[in-house]
Amino acid sequence: MSIYDIEVKKITGAQETLAPYKGKVMLIVNTATKCGFAPQFKGLQQLQDTYGEQGLAVLGFPSGQFMNQELEGDAEIAQACELNHGVSFPLFGKIDVNGNGAHPLFQHLTNEARGVLGSKAIKWNFTKFLVDRDGKVVKRFGPNDKPEDLVEDIRKLLG
Repeated sequence: MSIYDIEVKKITGAQETLAPYKGKVMLIVNTATKCGFAPQFKGLQQLQDTYGEQGLAVLGFPSGQFMNQELEGDAEIAQACELNHGVSFPLFGKIDVNGNGAHPLFQHLTNEARGVLGSKAIKWNFTKFLVDRDGKVVKRFGPNDKPEDLVEDIRKLLG
């Protein structure tokens, strides 16, 4: 199965696959609005604004798995992201990123790009996965990697 076949739920509740992002460079991030790393939303939006027309798609997947640092409902999450952080890049429904209930997308991402010492588990919010135009997961970044630190890798993939 290709990454483009994986079903996801948009923050609005509509089901879709990642097929609309075929041919784009995707930066997939597990987010949390109440996390200390939430200021990264601004940098992620800046990446989308700067490189979106060249083919970058920043995709945010809220998760409350780390100390419950995410709001309960998808509508609340969408509102907080837009009002507090100026987010206009695509957000998806709240999911789990680790464990038996991990969303299939994050199972795929963690299988393809391991963390420190080969770990599959996501350690915290704002772990980022860079996916090339062919759907190959090429790099995993930790929460401490700020969006602006990813520019060189993004530019290489955009060509």
